[in-house]
Amino acid sequence: MAAEWTIDGKVSIVTGSNTGLGRVTALELARRGSRVILASRSVERTAPVVDEITSEVGRNRAELLELDLSSLASVKRCADAFQAKGVGLHLLVNNAGLAGRRGLTREGFEITFGVNYLGHYLLTRLLLERMIGSAPGRIVHVTSSVHHRVERIEWDRLRRRPLLPRASEYAVSKLANILFNRELAKRLGGTAVTTYAAHPGLAASDIYRVVPRPFRSLMTRSMPTPEEAARTQVWCATAPELSGESGLYYAGLARKDPSPTAMDDALAAELWARSEEWVSDYL
Repeated sequence: MAAEWTIDGKVSIVTGSNTGLGRVTALELARRGSRVILASRSVERTAPVVDEITSEVGRNRAELLELDLSSLASVKRCADAFQAKGVGLHLLVNNAGLAGRRGLTREGFEITFGVNYLGHYLLTRLLLERMIGSAPGRIVHVTSSVHHRVERIEWDRLRRRPLLPRASEYAVSKLANILFNRELAKRLGGTAVTTYAAHPGLAASDIYRVVPRPFRSLMTRSMPTPEEAARTQVWCATAPELSGESGLYYAGLARKDPSPTAMDDALAAELWARSEEWVSDYL
């Protein structure tokens, strides 16, 4: 029997919660009674969101942790800082992401893949034992329908700086999120922790912050607001009716089929094995 699920009185972590979808998600979880940890790269930019939540729902409902997903060492420090609090963890929303940037992470991974997927993989692995011990719990991976645009992962490209930022790097990172979700669900079998991949749809959020301002305005002016776009990931995080499901993909407040590549169990297992090796110094 699926464990009864409510977020009221539970502890949540939301990555990238200083702005956009992450800010909306953190605020909504706090409104529903959760104690929310806002894990973001910029403490200065996240503090106003903590103040906003405190002003609306009261003290001791929001706090921040520094997390730079482009550095595996920072991910480890963030997880250790949370563990030191000595509290349970019931919900992890892997929300943070970037697009359109050229570069490498501190450990030499293509930066979009490193931030959108590999940093979250490590964070999830480091917190998984605490979540299982605090069960029931949920993990939500924010992904994108653009994963349909790629049919494979070119492993050698993940350690290479692209000459120009390309949409394919973003699509690969979002494919990896769904594959991780699928494999993680298998490994969580027999526990009361479930996992979900949520596509919010295009939103006028800070994920486009590296795009020059005139082009950014043109790109985002007809997009849904973050409040509208965050509905699916909030639903995956909170809906009691999803307690019996795990490892699936959702968009538009409904279960959807991801691409055939995203349902490739052998590829999901290979990605897990490679990821585990890549982050082994921090596990």
